[in-house]
Amino acid sequence: MKAIISSNAIELELPSMIKIHPVVNVSRVQRYKLQVEEQRKEMPQPVVIEGEEEWEVEKIMNKRKIQGKDKYLV
Repeated sequence: MKAIISSNAIELELPSMIKIHPVVNVSRVQRYKLQVEEQRKEMPQPVVIEGEEEWEVEKIMNKRKIQGKDKYLV
């Protein structure tokens, strides 16, 4: 958290690569939960194919449409 804007809004401190508005309603904020033991704590290393970094998907957990585009949980 960067700053409290009002009783129902806070400003988040976000990395520059995240392109969202940093001020959110407090109802959207949740306490951080530790990772489950089976969850990976580090990103897997990419595989370089024809000079491009790519990652191999082990399993697709879920799929949904957002604004007409398919989004996958892997």
